Amino acid sequence: MRWFCRLVPLLGLLASCAHPAPGSPASRPSRGTVLLISIDGFRPDYLQRAPAVNLRALAARGVRAEWMTSVFPSKTYPAHYTLATGLWPEHHGIVGNWMWDSTIGYTFRMTDRQSVRDPRWWSGEPIWVTAERQGRRAAAFMWPGTEAAIGGVQPTWWRPYAAEVAETTRINEIFGWLMLPPDSAPAIVLTYFGGVDRKGHDYGPDSPQVDSAIARVDSAVGALVAGIDARGRRDVNLVIVSDHGMAALSPDRVIYLDDYLDLAGVRMIDWSPVAAIAPGGGTDAATIYRQLAGRHPRLTVYRRDEIPERYHYREHRRIAPVIAVAGEGWVITSHERAPRALRERGSHGYDPAVPSMRAVIIAAGPAFRRGAVVAPFSAVHVYELLCAVLGLRPAANDGMKDSVSAMLAIVHSSSAPDPPRARSPGRRPRDRRPRRRGGPPRGAA
Repeated sequence: MRWFCRLVPLLGLLASCAHPAPGSPASRPSRGTVLLISIDGFRPDYLQRAPAVNLRALAARGVRAEWMTSVFPSKTYPAHYTLATGLWPEHHGIVGNWMWDSTIGYTFRMTDRQSVRDPRWWSGEPIWVTAERQGRRAAAFMWPGTEAAIGGVQPTWWRPYAAEVAETTRINEIFGWLMLPPDSAPAIVLTYFGGVDRKGHDYGPDSPQVDSAIARVDSAVGALVAGIDARGRRDVNLVIVSDHGMAALSPDRVIYLDDYLDLAGVRMIDWSPVAAIAPGGGTDAATIYRQLAGRHPRLTVYRRDEIPERYHYREHRRIAPVIAVAGEGWVITSHERAPRALRERGSHGYDPAVPSMRAVIIAAGPAFRRGAVVAPFSAVHVYELLCAVLGLRPAANDGMKDSVSAMLAIVHSSSAPDPPRARSPGRRPRDRRPRRRGGPPRGAA
């Protein structure tokens, strides 16, 4: 852990700033700050694995949910943008890591810089835009969506995604933002760690390589907590989330799509474990559905307008006309793609109700309860939680503050009316009668 040792001088500097002189910028009252940390692919049961020392300590001094239910499909970009906007993928438009939009005219790929920086792909209002529009600043060190000017707005500070960024670089940048004078510092800082997800894909969720990745991110979280404490920043609220879990794969659990479907006659937008299929070469959606439905016991096929309501995955034009969903731990591929597709030992994107797809949320700071474990809830409510902690007026969204109020130390009532639920343009407004309080049932999407 040589990189961690290099933090010691910085922590000493932070400690020297812990007691600012009266009247200095750091001593002026603050409305509080949120540090939102995403650990990609981190399942709730990973907290019980030996390397997660600092994460367990943070949960013990704060509050966590038993688990957090991800979105459908339980993939990185749809889930992260739901966390940021409080919208289901069918409303915010990021319906997959790969997707097609005929009005934009090219395929969105999460690895393509043009895609992620094109604001036409991103609908809704993410938390950093909400903060900036209400006079608060935001900073992001890699978070899906922050590279695009959504509604013409980006965080005041942002860094593009890079696969390999040293933890020291990320931590030093975050400390630099947090140490700014209160009148110019960000109200919310977002950052992302992807190592646990990468090792889960390469070696499987139960592998020692995943343990090593947990140890690495756990040390980074420990360094951030130590630095914040040394700084005397008692106003900082840490919120740690993940986007989804990870399921183990096996070479014996494979669905070869070309055993049932002539791939030359279709457009494959995405493959596995949720195959997004559009007509092509003269084949229509009805024919695709007939050729696939009921052909494999671990493949469930839907027409777009028949996708289960609990997936919240019907309304957007980017959702393919035919969706084929693999059972947990199964891979959808073709015989040609198989050598590459079957290299992985772990994957996600499955039904968010299955335990292996569960996400995590831990929060600690003055806004949150101490030593509490609350019932599971959906990722769609996190945006409302962040707005409540920061004192921001939430934009229209699909979440409910009531569903996460059990995490808060004090629940403030507001005279402002709730924002309208988001809906797709051209659709009739939904029934505005109050929804069931207390969040979704355990395991629900």
